[in-house]
Amino acid sequence: MSSKNRLLTSNQEELPREVIELARHIAALPKESQVNLEVSYNRVVDSVRRRRRILSLVQEALSQLRLDIKYLMFDLEMTRKERDELKARLEDQL
Repeated sequence: MSSKNRLLTSNQEELPREVIELARHIAALPKESQVNLEVSYNRVVDSVRRRRRILSLVQEALSQLRLDIKYLMFDLEMTRKERDELKARLEDQL
């Protein structure tokens, strides 16, 4: 596989348009220039993918946190309701 194909076909759907465009520009350069830029390009691609994974993990964590907060708010509301009912019962007994 040539480096031109490797630069242009490495999971383009997950890369920003600008990075894909950069790959096309690098692929259009002479072979010796491609070799020099390929390492840096691969680092950029790895960094973009890593940031996307991190962003995805953060979004999942936030979604879970929101759900947990909803459950906690429900539990708090029910606990207060139970407390108030027990308080009312005690007052009625006295």
